[in-house]
Amino acid sequence: MDIHEYQAKEILKEFGIKISNGKLAYTSQEALDAAKNLGGNIFAIKAQVHAGGRGLGGGVKIAKSLSEVENIAKNMLGMYLITPQTTKKGKLVRKIYIEQGLNIKREFYLSLAFDRKQENIAIIASKDGGVSIEEVAHRSPELIKKINIDPQIGLCNFHILNLIGFFNFDKDLSRKFIEILKKLYQIYIQKDATLIEINPLILNDNDEFYALDAKMSFDDNALFRHPEILALKDESEEEPSEIEAKKNRLNYIKLNGDIGCIVNGAGLAMATMDVIENVGGKSANFLDVGGSASPESVAKAFELILKDPNVKVVFVNIFGGIVRCDRIASGILEAAKSINLNTSIVIRLDGTNAKEAMGMLKDANLKNLHIAFNLLDGAKLAVSLARS
Repeated sequence: MDIHEYQAKEILKEFGIKISNGKLAYTSQEALDAAKNLGGNIFAIKAQVHAGGRGLGGGVKIAKSLSEVENIAKNMLGMYLITPQTTKKGKLVRKIYIEQGLNIKREFYLSLAFDRKQENIAIIASKDGGVSIEEVAHRSPELIKKINIDPQIGLCNFHILNLIGFFNFDKDLSRKFIEILKKLYQIYIQKDATLIEINPLILNDNDEFYALDAKMSFDDNALFRHPEILALKDESEEEPSEIEAKKNRLNYIKLNGDIGCIVNGAGLAMATMDVIENVGGKSANFLDVGGSASPESVAKAFELILKDPNVKVVFVNIFGGIVRCDRIASGILEAAKSINLNTSIVIRLDGTNAKEAMGMLKDANLKNLHIAFNLLDGAKLAVSLARS
């Protein structure tokens, strides 16, 4: 689960990491009032959306007067912010964060993230903060340091000394940096985070570190342990169809392809998407109806998938074990009654009651229904129909 910058900064503040004073605003008048209350001559106005690269899309602006704050807020609120991490449509800016400007002496990059390949925690640091870490990695890889930490051992002095040596901080800055690093690691472990990114971590004229921007993500599977984190969830930032799917106990993730997938089991879902990709297609979603699929949940799955205007074909790939294939067939027939199924449907059913299910579908004589007898043939047919 992702949270907004202003929420992440509240967590940093709670753990004693310095941040600039800021206030949230939903209107230009609130932005103006916030700037007046904060005081100062320079303000940062930041769009609060769940996407990185906001500055590149015009979602981070600097104002040098109160009138500039008001004008920028008017233009930013209600805009669709397009960044390298959004769709072409962009994300609607519903709220902005007004922050006091700081004098910046140096900028750094610092993050903690889960390294899936190494199966541990990675600390990534850079001497060049304030820009995309991917850009720095491409342009000047020598400016980046990566350290992997075994979570069973934790953050140790040798990890810290390695980073201190990389940055070449003096004794006073080293002491301050160690304090920040230990607090970030504490947040990461204590809150079950999967990502904490500070970019930039700045050093001001008084040689004090400040987190000028903050991004945090948390493990969805651990949220039951953190009601205080779950309370920060902003459903307006999530895909509406994914929220609707969760309410119906369906595992649905929208993707960018044109072949809708209905499967049972995450493993079969991944295999199905891989085979579609291998035969030249693109999946429009990941939808797992689970092991207790009912005709109603299958019908709901069709409804969700067909809301996506990009979907040209639906590929139903079910291996019946606990789930009976005749239940899936009933769900497809139920969906056909309530939804106008003009979209081509490729169906591959195998396992428990597959023969009965196929008989039900054949007897229904549904338009646009295509039968496949194995995964590969089904994927090829779905891709072919999507291209036609």
